[in-house]
Amino acid sequence: MNLPNVITLARIGLAPVFIWVLFLYPSQSAPERWIVVALFVLASATDGVDGALARRRNQVTDLGKLLDPIADKVLIGGALVALSLLGQVEWWVTIVILFREIAITVYRLAVVKNRVIEASGGGKFKTIMQSVAVGFCLSPLASYWWPLGLLQSGVLYFAMILTVISGAEYVLAARK
Repeated sequence: MNLPNVITLARIGLAPVFIWVLFLYPSQSAPERWIVVALFVLASATDGVDGALARRRNQVTDLGKLLDPIADKVLIGGALVALSLLGQVEWWVTIVILFREIAITVYRLAVVKNRVIEASGGGKFKTIMQSVAVGFCLSPLASYWWPLGLLQSGVLYFAMILTVISGAEYVLAARK
C-alpha cells in the first residue's frame, strides 16, 4: 500500500458521499447541484493525481493498475445509476456503459493471475469523456439555457460511443 493507492481508495470512498449529496439535491436546476459537481470533479481529479504520483515516485503497482479502473467504474457508474434513478439520464445509456465496464472489469479480474491489463490510451480517453459527460449531466447548466441541454446529451452520447469502441478494442486485443 502506497500513497497513490491510498488516493485511489479515497476516490472509491468519495463516490458514495457524492451520490448521497446528489440525492440531497435531486433537482437539475438547484444551484446546490454545483456542490455535487465540485465533489464529482474532486473525486475525478484524483484519477490523474494517483497515476502521476505513482509514475513520478516509481510506485506503479499491480494493485494500483487493478484498483484504478475499478475506482473509475464505481464513481462514474454510481453517478450514472443515480442520474438514471432521478430520471436525468436515460437508462439505456447507463446500461450500455455499465455493460461494457462490467464486462471488461470481469475480464481483467479473470486474467489477473496471469497478467494485469492496464488501461489503454482509448480507455483513458473514454474515462475522461465519461467524466466530462457525467459532470455536465450533474450540473444545472442545461436549466440556464436550453441549447446546453442538447450539448449535454451530445457529450453523453459521444462518451457512450467511445465506451463501446474502447470495449471493442479490449476484446480485439484479447483475441490476439
